Amino acid sequence: MAEHASPLTIFYDGACPLCAREIAFYRRRKGAERLNWVDVAQIPADQEVAPGLSRVDALARFHVMEPQGRLISGGRAFAEILARLDAFRPLGRVLRREPLASLLDGAYALFLPLRPRLQRLFGGRAGKPEETDTGARIDACKPAPLRRR
Repeated sequence: MAEHASPLTIFYDGACPLCAREIAFYRRRKGAERLNWVDVAQIPADQEVAPGLSRVDALARFHVMEPQGRLISGGRAFAEILARLDAFRPLGRVLRREPLASLLDGAYALFLPLRPRLQRLFGGRAGKPEETDTGARIDACKPAPLRRR
């Protein structure tokens, strides 16, 4: 199945300045309009984010969900995003393969304890809308609505 045949759902922490900037970078790329973007920080604390994914777990570790409902987390989740963005598709396909997928997961595990310090370095986010590769405007501070199939 082609990477762009069905949408991938990305669950991100929009309250994290570092995360919001990275997601804004991805959302400006061609192909991002085919993906579902969900700001988990906007979901009520007592609500499940997706089947099998609590809000606490979604905020603690990066997750994506395939159209069939399979959750992928950590470094492998980043590879899935890259594989669906036009300019990064070859890189994403390579990063999905072993041993690179395991190495990416390991690097992400090393990053997680550093994330709070990096968030402090990045401080607040600029609230101004940004433009995508296709000229559409997005605001990284506002959650994108979850598209339903």
